[in-house]
Amino acid sequence: MNPQGMLVAYYTIVRKDAKRILRIWPQTFLPSAITAALYFLIFGAFLGPRIGNIETVPYNSFVVPGLVMLGVVTNSFSNVATVMFQAKFMVRNIDEILVSPTPPWVVVAGFVTSGIVRGTLVGILVLIVAAFFAPLAIYSAAIVLGFLVLTSLAFSLGGLVNGVFAKTFDGITIIPTFVLAPLVYLGGVFYSVDILPAFWRTVTHLNPIFYVINGFRYGFLGFADVPVATSLAVLAALIAVLGGISLWQLRTGLGLKL
Repeated sequence: MNPQGMLVAYYTIVRKDAKRILRIWPQTFLPSAITAALYFLIFGAFLGPRIGNIETVPYNSFVVPGLVMLGVVTNSFSNVATVMFQAKFMVRNIDEILVSPTPPWVVVAGFVTSGIVRGTLVGILVLIVAAFFAPLAIYSAAIVLGFLVLTSLAFSLGGLVNGVFAKTFDGITIIPTFVLAPLVYLGGVFYSVDILPAFWRTVTHLNPIFYVINGFRYGFLGFADVPVATSLAVLAALIAVLGGISLWQLRTGLGLKL
């Protein structure tokens, strides 16, 4: 396939899902906005004044990066997992893509880009909601934007891996519910790892989402529990591993050939 054909294939995959995301906005965006508002109301407005400051930062401002990452991780992952599952078992258009000369990396890029679109838009939406509950100060816009996009990329790839392997609809809901959600909540959304006992501090450092949240938090506050370079390295490793698995799945057809 020539470059123009690959571009058309990529654009077609992205446009199809981007239109779906915008068309059903009450399902793709509204729940995240409402959930974020409730979190900010409870943990920011109600509990924040009692908790006080963390590293001289008001508590309601401290939780903003973690809650944004909560929306980004879950939405980018579930979007791609759901779209791939539907392409396999409902719409069945994955069959047409597989028999076409479209290279596997173009297919991966198309599905993942739609996840990045949703994850990034949800992150921006949650930030807008946060502005009503907490003062927002950005220490480094480049780091904030970089972690927002790269996190969406990483977990879109994870959603693609999940969507390819899933055999039933339950298969694409188990990971977000029983794996991603606990990892996010235990990754330092609502607290600094420095307040934890030594054992739980060690356990937390094994959680990859802990580094994602801290890198994003550094972009807002200028400090984090781990160096931003470490967070970037973990995120890059996550992208490399999940990207390699995704390409391997598409090249071999594992989980796609029914």
